[in-house]
Formats: sequence, structure tokens, C-alpha cells
Amino acid sequence: MSLILIFVIIILAVAVGALAVFAYFAWREAGKRGTTVKEELAGICEVAMETTSLKEERKQKIIDLIEEKGELSNSEIRKELGVSSRTVVRYLDELEEQGKIEQVGKTGNAVTYRLK
Repeated sequence: MSLILIFVIIILAVAVGALAVFAYFAWREAGKRGTTVKEELAGICEVAMETTSLKEERKQKIIDLIEEKGELSNSEIRKELGVSSRTVVRYLDELEEQGKIEQVGKTGNAVTYRLK
């Protein structure tokens, strides 16, 4: 029982420490820009929402492209979206986990993706 309590205390301490670091950087940026910490935190949230929105738009574009062309490779999707190969892999992984697409082939250039 005491090990579990120690583990919980450590997790809480790490969470509080991370929050303190986050607040410190927001406070520091607010000082540099002449804004308030609240404005800095709101700006961070706004950027996160914009990023999420862009990501969802790109994932929908992948689905539309695959629907239009039947099957597409990572490199074809990368060229269409204008993003890195790693970004496309993350999007494709998420779409696979959501059950929207499936991978055809195992590895390398022979891999394509199609709608499920």
C-alpha cells in the first residue's frame, strides 16, 4: 500500500511541476510582449485549436483523394498535401485506427491505402 501511495505522490509532484513550468513560460512570454498570462494562455489554446482543425481538414482531404483515385501511396498523399512523409504517416495511422482506411501491402514503396 505504501508503494502505491508513494507512486501517486510522485505522479502528482510531476504534474504540479509541469504545470508550474508551463505557467512560468506563459508569465515570461507575457512580460516580453506586454500582455497578461491569461492572454498568453488563450493564445496557446487558440493555436492548438487551429492546429487540430488543420489536421482534421488534411485527414478529410486524404479520404477524399483516396475516394477519388481508389488507392494512394504515402508519397502521392505527401505531394498532394505538401507536408512531410512523417506527417502523412501520422495521419494515415490515425485514419487506420478510426477504421476509415486500410493499408495494402506490408512495407516500402509497394504500400498503398484505400477506403475500408
